[in-house]
Amino acid sequence: MVDTAPARPFADPLPRRRAVRPPRIWAPRAPIPRGWRLGLIAASVLVPVTVWVIVSATGRVPEEFLPSPAAVWQAGLDMARSGTLAADTWASVQRILIGFGLSVLVSVPLGLLMGGFSAGQALCEPVVGLLRYLPASAFIPLLTIWLGIGEPSKVMLLFIGTVFFNTLMIADAVRQVPRAQIDVSYTLGARRGEVLRKVVVLHALPGMIDAVRVNAAAAWNFVVVAELINSEEGLGYRIARSQRFLASDRIFAILVVIALIGLAIDVLLRLLRDRVGRWV
Repeated sequence: MVDTAPARPFADPLPRRRAVRPPRIWAPRAPIPRGWRLGLIAASVLVPVTVWVIVSATGRVPEEFLPSPAAVWQAGLDMARSGTLAADTWASVQRILIGFGLSVLVSVPLGLLMGGFSAGQALCEPVVGLLRYLPASAFIPLLTIWLGIGEPSKVMLLFIGTVFFNTLMIADAVRQVPRAQIDVSYTLGARRGEVLRKVVVLHALPGMIDAVRVNAAAAWNFVVVAELINSEEGLGYRIARSQRFLASDRIFAILVVIALIGLAIDVLLRLLRDRVGRWV
């Protein structure tokens, strides 16, 4: 006997409701007024700082564990006056410029190869996808054996820690280029090199900058680890040295410096991405 009962829908139909528009500030992906935006940005900074001031002022947490903002400010001034803060900051920035710079130089062409060509994806993506799961800190013993305890091992740790993720993210940005644009370019008589330079690279460039922006934060994480390897200067080295003497105010001051430098890099790369992305 054939069952002629109507099939049950996958989901019950929605009840009829009067159309209600959510407040603009909470509507998904909706723009918000400039005043609200600035207020929320200020609150995101002021609320944690206020909580920090209140907690430190109560005295419930010992000063060695949570110094007051005033103590952190004074520690930062002392390091700045002595010159150690500038020297340590420049040492860390140099290592990031070299190590992460090499990572970008390798990951951009490799990401273009993997994202723009099926053969490149089949050839490179399996090994890159495998290597990205290896923790960079696990390479420290090998790097000290191969390169010694000097600057090369620190730079290579930064390179290993960022190159694989950077490559995969750049490849994903390249894959977002619409196939229709590539086909139209060939139809209009463009050569393969011209399509790669004038269509693929230009369309994927904002996404590639975003990948660099995200992985620049990872570079700062790895530079602290790298500077634990027989360093004599650097922000990571200064954190480790301050820990030995329970100088938590100096540790907090260095963390604030790292956060401000990272914020400056992030803002600059965002501005560059927005300027570059105007034609996309």
